[in-house]
Amino acid sequence: MALTIVGMRWRGAVWPLLCIGLVSCGGGGGDDAPPSATTGPSTWVQGSFLPASGYAGRCVNPRSTPSPMTGLVDTQGTVRDENNWLRSWSNDLYLWYNEIVDRDPGLYTTPAYFDLLRTTATTSSGAPKDQFHFTYSTTEWISFVQSGVEAGYGAQVSVIAAVPPRRVVVAYTEPGSPAANATPPVQRGEEVITVDGIDVVNDGTQASVGIINAALFPETVGESHTFTLRNPSTATQRTVTLQSAAVAKTSVQNVGTHATGAGTVGYFLFNDHIATAEAQLVTAFRTLRDASVTDLVIDLRYNGGGLLAIASQISYMIAGPARTAGQTFERNTFNDKHTSVDPVTGAALTPVPFYNTTRGYSTTTGQPLPTLNLSRVYVLTGGTTCSASESIINALRGVNVEVIQIGSTTCGKPYGFYPTDNCGTTYFSVQFKGVNAVGFGDYTDGFTPNNTSGIGGERIPGCSVADDFTRPLGDPAEARFAAALSYRQSLTCPAPSGSKPSLADASKPFGTNLGDGDGVVPKSPWLTNRILDTL
Repeated sequence: MALTIVGMRWRGAVWPLLCIGLVSCGGGGGDDAPPSATTGPSTWVQGSFLPASGYAGRCVNPRSTPSPMTGLVDTQGTVRDENNWLRSWSNDLYLWYNEIVDRDPGLYTTPAYFDLLRTTATTSSGAPKDQFHFTYSTTEWISFVQSGVEAGYGAQVSVIAAVPPRRVVVAYTEPGSPAANATPPVQRGEEVITVDGIDVVNDGTQASVGIINAALFPETVGESHTFTLRNPSTATQRTVTLQSAAVAKTSVQNVGTHATGAGTVGYFLFNDHIATAEAQLVTAFRTLRDASVTDLVIDLRYNGGGLLAIASQISYMIAGPARTAGQTFERNTFNDKHTSVDPVTGAALTPVPFYNTTRGYSTTTGQPLPTLNLSRVYVLTGGTTCSASESIINALRGVNVEVIQIGSTTCGKPYGFYPTDNCGTTYFSVQFKGVNAVGFGDYTDGFTPNNTSGIGGERIPGCSVADDFTRPLGDPAEARFAAALSYRQSLTCPAPSGSKPSLADASKPFGTNLGDGDGVVPKSPWLTNRILDTL
């Protein structure tokens, strides 16, 4: 993932999608100064931790119904109780628990305290080791993971340049959404020039940035905003008014085939590892299987991750039973307090297999999955190809499926967690690292196409190609798809052009050097992670 997520709530907070000049636009956290003290004398003893269970469900604002995730009934508590739960829970489960500075939980508000319960170490490239610390409303989390419905217009934008002169481009739209139903429909590649009369490209005032962010990323259904969009091919501009709605995500799009002299190539765009994707993926792979494809191009350029089991199912459907039987999809390692037992489920630690049947997310449980039985796959990637999406790449390589990467360096997140509810907030804190069947998982700076210039990461065969907003996704002439087809035929690449937004300065999560065709595709934080279920 190319943006830094530091303990910020996705809803109910101003997300720094656009910045002003070179001022800091980080997500909070990292400040040792207590924002405010809570009431009552401190009972904190540095380095001494009571079990988190003793503080669970002791809430400032208890819910009237049991937790939908734990079944626990809340009782009246204090800010210190909620912070003590976070402190003990993190000390027990956080992957780098021994890198957390232990601070008095009575001196902080709960959001500020959670921000501090993480490592401040960096990777070899200078990026924060933990970029993936955040919270979500439990009600919203459950609703979205089950239904894939979220307030918006159904137009996913890519922020290519976050500071003036800014560049914000439509990456794709959701079928049946307000953006897709506009007259004419909002199209990939259209640039956002103004929002509600505010100059998106050049306006650098704080008030304007707030208006732009609020309009681009509505938090509620029924918001109406007016946009001026510029066609990149004709330079003509048009005005469209969109009203936010409850948009259901279509995770699998543009399923199709391309005939070549060396066989039929399948393609599909895969955007989110959510529950509703399971049925869509089964349908897509059946279509491609019945078309007798000899190669597959799977487009993950905007897929930040999600449910790990979905990634396992995809990998199985690509590779088939012969290559995956008895093999590990991913083995998860927790901190040194939990070496043999999963600390969340209580089960013995066993590898995640290549799932060969449906899990029941959005289909009947236990149905055999269709397979393509391929020894090679082409993966289109970008800077926001992350976590569960990277697991597909890593797991297939672990069972000797050749992975050809076309695009830009991925985000670099071999980590994951179990979402955990307390007092109506679901917390996401790194709890495990994943490795493939041969024990590899060291790609904290991402996977990188082999001919990429000047960028670190785990290099694999393929071509560095910038995102091409001039053509539809799935068009064989679109730069990344075209490069995959060309490489398949000749093993040659165009001149390298893809890049990954810099995270060298964590206070500027979108960097200041964007504009080369690769941008950040902002999504809800949980969609940029690796999430385990307990099925």
